[in-house]
Amino acid sequence: QVQLVESGGGLVQPGGSLRLSCAASGRTFSRYAMGWFRQAPGKEREFVAAITGSGAHTYYAESVKGRFTISRDNAKNTVNLQMNSLKPEDTAVYYCAAGQRPRWEIVSAAAYDYWGQGTQVTVSS
Repeated sequence: QVQLVESGGGLVQPGGSLRLSCAASGRTFSRYAMGWFRQAPGKEREFVAAITGSGAHTYYAESVKGRFTISRDNAKNTVNLQMNSLKPEDTAVYYCAAGQRPRWEIVSAAAYDYWGQGTQVTVSS
């Protein structure tokens, strides 16, 4: 079992930055790929970014490439999402997730077995 707790959400103006963090329980954190997904009101949950267990490979949705950066610290059991140049369309509840599927699957929500409760990000002036 892995428990995930997100933090760092909030209200930010367009063009601003936020850093989301996800803390994971357990002693086998490095065995899990980690992903960030988001869900806006009335929309389906969508992939944002993912990182393999070792941190060697990262993946991004086209809509966030060049603006968001995913990273992890396996010694601290944390994964982060640095979000820069935020846009109103980035407004959503952001979820972190953990899974042990092959890296070519980790852009899909189906690859993840554990999910956090979500943190709200609102981009508005």
